[in-house]
Amino acid sequence: MRRLATIVLMTTALLSSAAAPLAAAETYPDVIPLPNGFFPEGIAVGHGHTFYAGSLVDGAIWAGDLRNGDGGVLVPGEAGRLAVGMDFDERSGHLFVAGGPGGTLTVYDTADGSTVAEVALGIAGFANDVIVTNGAAYVTDSFIPQIFAIALDNRGAPTGDVETLPLTGDFVAVPGFNANGVEATQDGSTLFVVNSSTGQLFTVDPATGVATLIDLGGAVINGDGLVLVGRTMYAVVGGANQIVEVSLAADLGSGVVTNVLASPDYDVPTTAARFGNSLYAVNAKFNTAPGPDVPYEVVRVTR
Repeated sequence: MRRLATIVLMTTALLSSAAAPLAAAETYPDVIPLPNGFFPEGIAVGHGHTFYAGSLVDGAIWAGDLRNGDGGVLVPGEAGRLAVGMDFDERSGHLFVAGGPGGTLTVYDTADGSTVAEVALGIAGFANDVIVTNGAAYVTDSFIPQIFAIALDNRGAPTGDVETLPLTGDFVAVPGFNANGVEATQDGSTLFVVNSSTGQLFTVDPATGVATLIDLGGAVINGDGLVLVGRTMYAVVGGANQIVEVSLAADLGSGVVTNVLASPDYDVPTTAARFGNSLYAVNAKFNTAPGPDVPYEVVRVTR
């Protein structure tokens, strides 16, 4: 009986400890305030439950806690600097941030906010979004049909080598914003790029820049940021205040829209990042004139 009682107590303790993270996850806030006037565009999730958001006003980087919304400035803002799309590299703990019209990629050490590298991308129209793979970081250009490949060393730091890959194949640029969000398969062998103006989604060969249209059966996705989970692609569509879920075929040549995620708290979200079964998107509020008193926030939805 003593052994049975011990087993029961141990089992109860194990079940309680297993249930605790689930209970904690349910208390994560659906809306996390950012500083007034911050004007965010990019977001990334780092180690643990830390997230990062970047400012279009001055390039400042905010580091926050998804559990309770607490946070502070990791990288102070600087006049003339922008922080657009971003990606966190788990291997190095570095945050890669595209610089918009400045045509730069800045890499920060998230341990202390120091600058690891600032890479000049060459002739760039608008360096918009970035994805990091084992061997390189890739940055989209929204005004010129090209993508930048920035070589990384085995520690995840830029080597200084930058290659400009023209986007060719099925990709056709039109007036306005074109290549926007970018994602990659886990092994880095295939990139994904969305054209915001045409609503088309492409796979891209990271060695050549040749783009292949993904057949969505007539669906148009005027996406911004992209999040890939397995063979499910999530595209943030800020103008519609939603995130579109696309189930991709095994050969990545086609896909089907399987769900639309929305929130009453969305106000022109731009990019998103995944944490567990949640997607966190920043509200850029492009329909509201930016100013120091404008409130901004991060919004969570369950995928």
